[in-house]
Amino acid sequence: METLIQIAQLILCLSFLVILHELGHFLPAKYFKTKIEKFYLFFNPWFSLVKKKIGETEYGIGWLPMGGYVKIAGMIDESMDKEQLKQEPQPWEYRSKPAWQRLIIIMGGVIVNFFLAWIIYACLFINHGDNFIDNSKITHGIAVDSVGTILGLKNGDQILKVDGKSQAKFEQLPLEILFGDDITVLRDGKELTFDLSDEGKRDVIKRAGKNFLAAREEVVVDSLLIGQPADLAGLKLGDKIIAIDNTNVAYYDEFIAEISQHKNDSIDIKVIRNNETIVVKAKTTADAKLGFYHRANTLKEAYVTKEVSFAQSIPAGFNKTITTLTGQIKQFKIIFNTKTEAYKQVSGPLRMFKIFKPTWDWTFFWSFTAMFSVWLAFLNVLPIPGLDGGHAVFILIEIVTRKKPTEKTLEVAQTIGVVILLTLMALVFGNDIWHLVTGK
Repeated sequence: METLIQIAQLILCLSFLVILHELGHFLPAKYFKTKIEKFYLFFNPWFSLVKKKIGETEYGIGWLPMGGYVKIAGMIDESMDKEQLKQEPQPWEYRSKPAWQRLIIIMGGVIVNFFLAWIIYACLFINHGDNFIDNSKITHGIAVDSVGTILGLKNGDQILKVDGKSQAKFEQLPLEILFGDDITVLRDGKELTFDLSDEGKRDVIKRAGKNFLAAREEVVVDSLLIGQPADLAGLKLGDKIIAIDNTNVAYYDEFIAEISQHKNDSIDIKVIRNNETIVVKAKTTADAKLGFYHRANTLKEAYVTKEVSFAQSIPAGFNKTITTLTGQIKQFKIIFNTKTEAYKQVSGPLRMFKIFKPTWDWTFFWSFTAMFSVWLAFLNVLPIPGLDGGHAVFILIEIVTRKKPTEKTLEVAQTIGVVILLTLMALVFGNDIWHLVTGK
């Protein structure tokens, strides 16, 4: 049932975005009195799941969930319908319209995707405010694992900047670090700037960014497992552990490093209880456990909620959209860097549903929809023949040179674009199938 809920969220998200994107082409084309032959949600090679003709336009749903399309009469597109192009241009055809009208028609989908993300982000700000963990309040610095160490980070570092830009939101640091080239930290009272290694980024990506960076916490007992060593030894809720035997452990990462050396061992635990320092004797388990959960005070104290008014939501939504777009551009840099091996983790529709939560969460749904809308805008504006950006390039060349490219040139470019897109689709689906079959 949880998987079905995730798949349903993905289908709803894609359907919503694709329909609105294609409406971005459809509406200006209609306004400029251009004939629309087909309007499809998803692609329909060989057959359609549903189709119905209303007026001059066939509306339908395809079976291949890789986008959608509107087929505009007189336009060289992925259908490669050359028969119509052999006829004399008609006033209701795309090719008969002025260049500026064709540019508006072709860029309509990208414009809709951008403004849609802006609107969604603004609405989220109005309804939920600006919620984040204030990086300046991470008073004890960060705790990192072996992957964070490969990146060059150390326990206790306070992250100040990534690529020279100050970092206000702690939860955004993993992505900023992944996309960044260098980082500035406060270490032992001194500012230090160093490059972020591609090898470290590779390991972060392999683990989907999990656990390599956290807020450093003191060791305060939050809850006890009944019958486990900590409970039997007499530890109490709120106890602050400061040493094991004669080794100081001011922070949880230090505690874990020290306790791991005491398997099935008797130890003295120095704790602060009610402002008094006492020693508790305990015996660890065979896997060096005591059986308690520690308190994450730092994150709770650093969590900030700022109310956002309607007037404030407009620039806030715009800035969030631009930040998301910048992240998408940086993501391409990571994917095409072979040292990071990020291309191995690229997901398509067969695995994308796992991004969604197993229970329906509208806030997450709309946040992801806004992000993915920006992604569609960025992807479609790329100057690849077959995509909106590819068509726009030829129109801009026509506007500048005052000379329209020949239909033969457009056909060749479209063929090249289709081959590129089909190859990318094959790679994405192949990557999905490989991961699903191997379980990796």
